Amino acid sequence: MEAHYADLWHRIAQAVPDRPAIVTVGEGSMTYGEFDDAASRFAALVAELGLRRDDKVSILLHNRPEWLVTFAGSIRVGIVPVSLNFRYRAHEVARLLDDSDSAAVVYAASLAPVVAEAVSILGRPIALLQVQDVDAELLPGAMDFREHLARDPLAYEDPVDGDFFMYTGGTTGAPKAAVWSVRQMLSMQVYNAYVTAGRPLPQTPEDVVRLATDPAHGRIIALALSPYMHGTALTTVINALLLGGTVVVLPTAKFDPVGAVRAIVDERVTRVAVAGDAIALPLLEAAEEMGITELPLLESVLSSGMRFSDTTKARLHALGPVVITDILASTEGGAVALGITRSVDDLPARFRLTPGTVILDDALEEVQSLPGAAGRIAFTGGMPRGYYKDAAKTAANFVEIRGRRHIIAGDLVRVEADGYIELLGRGATVVNSGGEKVFPAEVEESLLGHPAVRDAVVFGIPDDRWGEVVAAAIAVDDPSSLSRSEVISHVGAELAGYKKPKRLLVVADLERSGSGKVDLARLRARLLQEETQ
Repeated sequence: MEAHYADLWHRIAQAVPDRPAIVTVGEGSMTYGEFDDAASRFAALVAELGLRRDDKVSILLHNRPEWLVTFAGSIRVGIVPVSLNFRYRAHEVARLLDDSDSAAVVYAASLAPVVAEAVSILGRPIALLQVQDVDAELLPGAMDFREHLARDPLAYEDPVDGDFFMYTGGTTGAPKAAVWSVRQMLSMQVYNAYVTAGRPLPQTPEDVVRLATDPAHGRIIALALSPYMHGTALTTVINALLLGGTVVVLPTAKFDPVGAVRAIVDERVTRVAVAGDAIALPLLEAAEEMGITELPLLESVLSSGMRFSDTTKARLHALGPVVITDILASTEGGAVALGITRSVDDLPARFRLTPGTVILDDALEEVQSLPGAAGRIAFTGGMPRGYYKDAAKTAANFVEIRGRRHIIAGDLVRVEADGYIELLGRGATVVNSGGEKVFPAEVEESLLGHPAVRDAVVFGIPDDRWGEVVAAAIAVDDPSSLSRSEVISHVGAELAGYKKPKRLLVVADLERSGSGKVDLARLRARLLQEETQ
């Protein structure tokens, strides 16, 4: 089906204008008609600012209605929305504003100090649209998002195909902007959206509207507890709107497990997006503390980006007839494998490749049909155009093999006899902490900026809640006199909080080999030994 998210949402809004599209718990709701109107007013606002097709608007917001309004309004007129990580520090934000050539940034007032410093570092004009999530003064030159959204809407025209930038987590280096065509993104999501909801695949835009408004189909009520800046959370909510469902938003930026459980119960949520154990475990603990033993309306839990243990899944299945979909995905390739369980009888969870996914050996031959074979996952379906302004990385990661374009992921797998796959790990050294990717070299550079640190190496160590946490070993002249908290605070002042080392080994020498390599196994063992003493 050739279609565009903005056009389909507009059509649904015309059919059911009074249906709730977005509900912010405790604050109110936005109907489909109001959502469509707000998107149109945002399109008018950016046009008034002088932005034209292919100009970029960065989004630095927590999960809020304004995130979705900015996204919908931008793609309606060919403006490119750029998803930024709200956990980033000023110099990280500045780098991405510069890298993406953003002409404007929509940001939360609670993040205004970060934005102010980032704009100072950026050193060029950029339009500032401030969302008042807290009571705060506008930054100099900034506009109030809601006040300026009150202006006349832009007359609706069929949307042109444009792009959407989603930054990678820095798995193999600094974050890179994957350039998605909005139409390509939709064509890739149609199967996921409709099949997981138990609905037939639409063939035309008219089918989309009919399926979204047919009372015979149950309403999807979706709550993303992981940030919209991540693919699984974003597609969960935009696909819910495609299905004529309702998106539920929590009122606080910080994850509140008790508030999330209350919202699931009170708003009759049917679909939740999490980031593995990091979110699911606190959610389960909150439910137990509240005396909630059943969530009979919850139909689906989706997770991507980090470890999702079978123990946690079993506890979720005990709450009701929930289908759990554990997604192996990347920013560039979307979902490449799924581990689906419908009850505790399906545990331990096992993964199958999605359509369009192959396994390549070292000779780039496909081996997914050979039991026992091992290789890297690659995807041949819908994918980004490439990385923005990085032809070399695009050529390296988007490879044409036997006439087909492939995106080669870092995931190593082995083919099992019955067609399932065994996950062996990642080929890169990335640390995956709570779904956030941490590139060790970036943290090492920050550590080496501390005047007392002579040498540093960063790695991940297992953690029951976060899957992995960042650990580091540093070499200093006098290990006994160094304050560990001071070093960790030094990193925290420069990088996002999740990049700070949670475990720190301080030694006189890292004992590098002649080739400069470090024995990470020895350092991990020593660090764990120190913690048990």
